[in-house]
Amino acid sequence: MLSLTIGLVALFATGIGQRPAGAAWDRTYDVVLYNLPYLAAAAACVVAARRVRTERVAWAALAVALTLGAVGNALRVLSAGLDGDEPSSALSHVVTLAAYLVMYVPVVVLIRARVPRFHPSMWLDGVVAALGSLSAGVAFLLGPHLRTDSGAAPVTAVDLVAPVTTVLLIAVVMAVGGILGVRLDRTFVLLGAGLVLICVSDVILFALKVQGAYVDGGPLELGWLASVVLAAAAAERAVERPAPVDAPGSRIGWRLLAVPLACLMASLVVLSPGWSPPVPDIAGWLAIGCVLAGVVRIAVTFREVREYNQVKLESRTDELTGLANRRALLEQAQRVVASAGRERPAALLLLDLDGFKEINDSLGHSAGDDLLRQIGPRLRSSLRSDDLLARLGGDEFAVLMPAAEPAEARALAERLHDLLLAPFTVADIRLHVGVSIGVAATPAPATTVQELLHCADVAMYTAKRAREGVHVYVPDPVTGTAGSDRLRTMEELRTALDGDELRVFLQPQMDLRDGRIVGVEALVRWDHPTRGLLLPGHLLPAAEQAGLLRSLTDRVLELALAAAARWWRDRSVPVSVNLSAGNVTDLDLAGKVAAALHRHGLPPQALTLELVEDTLMGDPERGRTVLADLRRSGVRTSIDDYGTGYSSLAYLRQLPADELKLDRSLTADVDRDPRAAAIVQSTVALAHALGLSVVAEGVETLATSTTLARLGCDVAQGYAIARPMPVDDFLRWLAASDSGLIDEALIPHLTQGLAAD
Repeated sequence: MLSLTIGLVALFATGIGQRPAGAAWDRTYDVVLYNLPYLAAAAACVVAARRVRTERVAWAALAVALTLGAVGNALRVLSAGLDGDEPSSALSHVVTLAAYLVMYVPVVVLIRARVPRFHPSMWLDGVVAALGSLSAGVAFLLGPHLRTDSGAAPVTAVDLVAPVTTVLLIAVVMAVGGILGVRLDRTFVLLGAGLVLICVSDVILFALKVQGAYVDGGPLELGWLASVVLAAAAAERAVERPAPVDAPGSRIGWRLLAVPLACLMASLVVLSPGWSPPVPDIAGWLAIGCVLAGVVRIAVTFREVREYNQVKLESRTDELTGLANRRALLEQAQRVVASAGRERPAALLLLDLDGFKEINDSLGHSAGDDLLRQIGPRLRSSLRSDDLLARLGGDEFAVLMPAAEPAEARALAERLHDLLLAPFTVADIRLHVGVSIGVAATPAPATTVQELLHCADVAMYTAKRAREGVHVYVPDPVTGTAGSDRLRTMEELRTALDGDELRVFLQPQMDLRDGRIVGVEALVRWDHPTRGLLLPGHLLPAAEQAGLLRSLTDRVLELALAAAARWWRDRSVPVSVNLSAGNVTDLDLAGKVAAALHRHGLPPQALTLELVEDTLMGDPERGRTVLADLRRSGVRTSIDDYGTGYSSLAYLRQLPADELKLDRSLTADVDRDPRAAAIVQSTVALAHALGLSVVAEGVETLATSTTLARLGCDVAQGYAIARPMPVDDFLRWLAASDSGLIDEALIPHLTQGLAAD
């Protein structure tokens, strides 16, 4: 349609000044050829209305306006008679006025499609632009013709309709420019340029008519036709737009203020004294209104700036404590790291309160909040003026130290640690809380904010596990950077969980009474593509810190059951899998395990699930519910590493378990230490009285296994029986036994030292 419109305009343009003689031909030329581009552009708008649903009303209205414009032009030419000297009919004026009025609709609809919400400042920008352009239009376009010299014929009201409508259209266009600003929106630019051309052509037409110099069919008519071409181009470029997003930040800059400022300056020009003849009074009042609207706009701007600064401050402040929050810390750390050098290092201290959960659980969250509010005032007196204390969330705080040596950072960490050990008064109760502090420095070993946070986080967790209060991050001795082995393992583990790099190694469990293999424990290994076989010591801490323990356990369970399915039909040897704390508190665990057993064609007795004592301490009631559901489904449960955790007798009484596994710390010296033997013997007796079987871990010598058998242990697991081995090796090892009895020749060489698991 755009090409057709351009072609028709070109066809009309070639006939200007070269028409065949004859008034009838002139009328036909003006009625047909002049108005065909209007109709072609209207058709382009109809197509755009069907294509762009969000702007359908706008393009339909513009099509109506162009059609009315063509009809009005035709009526005007036909009513002028063959000689063109008759006055235009009232109908032509009405239709043309209707075309101008309908033309406002697409402008309003298109701006609404681009602005999700009109802020007060946007309304004021539009008012300033509209009043300013109106005052200038009335003063300089209409003003000279509203007052005529003596003896001159006054301009008729009918003749003033077109210029007044034009001035109003200019005001609408300027108001839209004030609201949207100067944007590179191709549709609006093309449509706006077309409207401007209409206004310019109308103004020139009015001036020529007043002077009696207008000649119908001249080059001026190309101005309106050019606007028609621009309207067709805008319709062709119209596209479906996503829902508008309220983004106040995009309304900042010269593009926003250009139109209102120009109109405000125009109003000041109108109000300038010395105009001869004087401008009409209405123009002056419009200019005064524009200036007053500009003053209000300035007041609104100050209010918006104040609110913006308040929001900016609140977005960087922790609501509870009034300290800087994580965002403020990261922004400041970004600047500190960027400027840190060898001569001006910086440090980050990461603080995590110990025992804060118990305070919340015992005294309520309001007491915990009260404690957190006391942290800042207590620590601030020990900080330097340029140190930044921030609360990162929960009970975690941070101190950013620009221009601080590592030794200085450690000294401050020690002072803060001692300060927080002093008692707090919360709800009229004196409370003691501990704190674990990790210290990291930049530019070595951390070179970015992310590395600095990671190093401090690793150091803090190290301090918490070792209960040493303060720990300074030490770079990986291999890489020498903040990209430590654990960080690399954490990132690569996420990929490995979805691949086939994880393996299970199996360690047999032998009945101490008859030597039969009565179980096997599945131990995870990571067959890393570049770092070789990684043991749990490398794998599990990284999985815990990355929050992947639950996913890792689910994967190991699948691998273990797949392995057990390979021997279960020939030998009913169950497989044991360790549970994480996340699994133990999963109320759907029993259903998931049953589904996994069904997938591999195994009965419930083919699986034993192990858990360490302290995995239940976070939510013991929930954990007991989960374990009870597992037992009812037929899956056996085992308490692993007994003797290293809480080891509470009440805990044993309440916990629904089938098996107790003695940690190697209890069994290692049982054949040489009578006290160790006495502890094992009494524990075995207690377990048997509670209906639990006893598995001894870490059995590394035949002497140890003999002593454990004498003390009543049921099953042994350790190097004295076999080391952990891949699934295929275990199948061969199991097949080599004689009806499940381990032959003397198959028992591996006795080893000293601890097992790898």
